[in-house]
Amino acid sequence: MAFVFAATIPVVVVFYLLKRRRTTRIVPSTLLWQRFLAETQASSPFQRLRHNWLLVLQVLLLLLAVMALARPYFGGELSSGRLQVVILDASASMRATDGKPTRFESAKVEALKLVAGLRDRDQMVVVQAGGFTEVRQSPTSLKSALRRAIEACSPSDAPTRLADALKLAETLTKDAPAAEIHLLSDGAAADLGEFDNKGLRIIYHRMGERGNNAAIVSMDVRGHPDDPTKRMVFATVANFSSNAVQTVLELRLEGTVLEARSLSLEARGSSPQVFTAQQGALEAIFTARLDLADDLLVDNEASVVSQLPRPVRALLVTPGNGFLEKALRSNPHVRLEVAPSLGVGKLDADVVVLDGVAPTVWPEVSMLAFRSARPGWFTNAIEAEVGGIVDWKPTHPLLRSVGLENIQIAKALVVKAPSWALNVVDAAQTPLVLAGEFQRHKVIWVGFDVYQSTWPLRVSFPIFIANALEWLSSGAAGGASTTMRTGDPLRLAVLEGLSAFEVTLPDQSKRSIKLEPGSRDILFGDTGRAGVYKVQAGALSARFALNISDPAESDIWPRDELRLGKHAGVGTTTLKRADLEAWRWIAAMGLGVLLWEWWYYHRRSV
Repeated sequence: MAFVFAATIPVVVVFYLLKRRRTTRIVPSTLLWQRFLAETQASSPFQRLRHNWLLVLQVLLLLLAVMALARPYFGGELSSGRLQVVILDASASMRATDGKPTRFESAKVEALKLVAGLRDRDQMVVVQAGGFTEVRQSPTSLKSALRRAIEACSPSDAPTRLADALKLAETLTKDAPAAEIHLLSDGAAADLGEFDNKGLRIIYHRMGERGNNAAIVSMDVRGHPDDPTKRMVFATVANFSSNAVQTVLELRLEGTVLEARSLSLEARGSSPQVFTAQQGALEAIFTARLDLADDLLVDNEASVVSQLPRPVRALLVTPGNGFLEKALRSNPHVRLEVAPSLGVGKLDADVVVLDGVAPTVWPEVSMLAFRSARPGWFTNAIEAEVGGIVDWKPTHPLLRSVGLENIQIAKALVVKAPSWALNVVDAAQTPLVLAGEFQRHKVIWVGFDVYQSTWPLRVSFPIFIANALEWLSSGAAGGASTTMRTGDPLRLAVLEGLSAFEVTLPDQSKRSIKLEPGSRDILFGDTGRAGVYKVQAGALSARFALNISDPAESDIWPRDELRLGKHAGVGTTTLKRADLEAWRWIAAMGLGVLLWEWWYYHRRSV
């Protein structure tokens, strides 16, 4: 339509063809006006078009104006087309309501705009990054398929896993040098430091405007030190807003409010809270809830499944170890039997403790083995002098409240840690304590004889034994607390012969799932929503509490820059020009022609 204005060019030419209308004047002589008289005597109203630089300049000016109105651009389109990978952050923080209506919905709108800008030879991949990374649409140029894939995406309550999504995008674009990766996120991710950007063209579209949020970032249950029927509930509340917050923290037991506390949280501050509650039933669910209307509601509530202590049947197989027997009997929830050897047949025990004994038939239960190694655990185990402990993992459940300073050990088995075990305590030459799961049973291996160490003389030894029994019996000795992060799979061992199981989701909807023949484990991975899940497998029933429990996810302030690896980074892109328009340059040329015409005209007139 802009080229319609080119019709003004003939009008200008006509003006130069028309004769001028003269005004009659009396003069003393016509000698100098002969040419004028010849023109006035012409019978035609038009004259012959003569060469005139002003006409040329005016026509050129009009052509430039028409070209500027047409807005030509340099698209830079590749002959083979571009590949675009769109990553939609579907984590919990993208459910914040400072978007329209949420950050995730705003991200979907931006993604649809990218689809609308695709050219015929371009292709796009749609990736959803939540608790796990999922390709929602493989490379295609079909815009309808891309729109359907984007509309089908939905956010979860799981923490962000952007590093996995970027690694996948790196794989998808390794053979496309001009590929673009569009990341639509708020940047609330703690795992980007492990991603090393190797020259990828990452375009970061920041979602969100503010970070007004308070959250329950951790929750746990422990037994009461004086009353085994009571439970101590620990909850940590954090305020990620830039202003102080007044709120109320409620503690509920199976939906019934037990206590409500008024909290005053400073800006960017946190507050640990401890509750004492009478549980009553062997299993119950404690829920902590913040009465606060902030930008992210899903982390205002957290739950934990609490189980009261139950007796643990333990069998100690030893030629005679008073330290071990005394440490095991110090736990009031342990029913201990002591035997010099392990008999053949079914064991009536939850945990077996082996003290330097190598049974003919190894028990198919959880075990604590002192200087006893099952065939297949290690290769080329030899005994050597080790001196003492040089390193340990104080955050492991086995070492809770356990101090290992200045403990001397004479000799220990020198082994290489197997793939199924984790080093918990180490000497300079070998691991001393390993913990892991072997053939579906928990195992703790100690590579030295306690009589050849100073450990039994320290208070940390009976504490370690108590922690070991609790870990091996899945918390039964001290009372279990089951809390998991959203996105983690539910796993449950079942009896043989079971063909199906049923899962009740937090919204009370039910899912029936068939088991593979011969399967002895339930594995359910659709855990993207926070809340309580119930698994029913025949006569076996279990409940699981899944919470966000991630301070990095609850800190919903949008990041202006993402740090990738140790040195690289990418800034936010709020506006990306898809095509380079040239009309400004053409308009500037037209202005230059106009100014030159003005100068030329006045130069002639002077």
